[in-house]
Amino acid sequence: MKPFEIDLAERLAGLREQNLLRELRRVDCAQSPRIQIAEKSFLNFSSNDYLGLANHPALKEAAVRAVKTFGAGSGASRLICGSLAPFHELEIALARLKKTEAALAFSSGYAAAHGVITALLDKHDVIILDKLVHACIVDAAKLSGAKIRVFAHNDVGDLEEKLKWAAQTTGPSQDDRRTLIVTESIFSMDGDAAPLREIAGLKEKYGAWLMVDEAHATGVFGGKGGGLLEELGLGDLVEIQMATLGKALGAAGGCICGSRRLVDFLVNRARPFIFSTAPVPAAAAAAAEAIRLVQSSEGLVLRKKLQTNITTFQAALGSVKPLSFSSSSSVADAATGCRSAIIPIILGDEQKALAAAAKLRAQSIFVPAIRYPSVARGSARLRVTLTAAHSHDDIICLVDALKKLDIGI
Repeated sequence: MKPFEIDLAERLAGLREQNLLRELRRVDCAQSPRIQIAEKSFLNFSSNDYLGLANHPALKEAAVRAVKTFGAGSGASRLICGSLAPFHELEIALARLKKTEAALAFSSGYAAAHGVITALLDKHDVIILDKLVHACIVDAAKLSGAKIRVFAHNDVGDLEEKLKWAAQTTGPSQDDRRTLIVTESIFSMDGDAAPLREIAGLKEKYGAWLMVDEAHATGVFGGKGGGLLEELGLGDLVEIQMATLGKALGAAGGCICGSRRLVDFLVNRARPFIFSTAPVPAAAAAAAEAIRLVQSSEGLVLRKKLQTNITTFQAALGSVKPLSFSSSSSVADAATGCRSAIIPIILGDEQKALAAAAKLRAQSIFVPAIRYPSVARGSARLRVTLTAAHSHDDIICLVDALKKLDIGI
């Protein structure tokens, strides 16, 4: 067997040769439209802080109050002695936001996905995933032991074929059959929306369960920021709503929202919840304050500003190609009049994406190069994210920089 350090060195060299090596960049400031990296200021078009709340005074004040009252840490898992008041207040706010009976907070979206899927499914069951769901859902599906089937991205015809198959093969008996469909409402790398009405209809037709990850829709869509399910009025048809607290809500953590029975069951069976020390109370307090803000008149103003920024970007870019607007402007726009804040620039080759990101950094603009395994091989890209905190001048600066890139755009 190779010595440990030699084995690691060879693996890292392999990643470097494939243009897949990643490195951490230290950021020396709060999240905002401008960030400091290595003592240089960059216009930041990489953050999921869609409403600009991560550095909002109200969230910071809520976090400080929680630290003063409840301390820096929670002390234990919530089933031991760590179920502090801020978590209960957060869960009440989440249930109201999502219009569900109850909610349960987790330390991250990753933990939430693992907790709910592995608690509900086992080797007798089937889980049917959209091809582009987040890695946390794929990992949870594998860990559950359930039979995994994948339907082509947003292809309801293919989904129905998988549901027909599941109806014939699931479970030791008809009554014990469990089939769970999992999709995202807004997809994290392409910014497109799932055909949720059609998926919900198939779920009802075949007696399956439906889980929708609203990580990139919560706060951005809906009259009160509840997400795309709120916007479309489909919440009552979805058994499991998942969201994260670290994107448009500007804090940290994840959650599962649904019936009271679902939450009670997860408290007893979701291993990432049971066996983890509770998150810090400051994060819960900040997230609860973010929900209050998102549902207020200020939240409505921020959502409108975000949509204005997206429209400004698209109009200024004009006929520049191959920016991938086709998917992100389809279902969400047709159903809601709103567009996703995620705009992918598909370049294909990893080296080409890295070179484009470097050229933007040379112009003091930070946009990450997204590569395998975050996206499929051959679909490396720049992933532009817009926020409500960006100014008109910020967006025009980005457009001008993109037009200067010598990468076929």
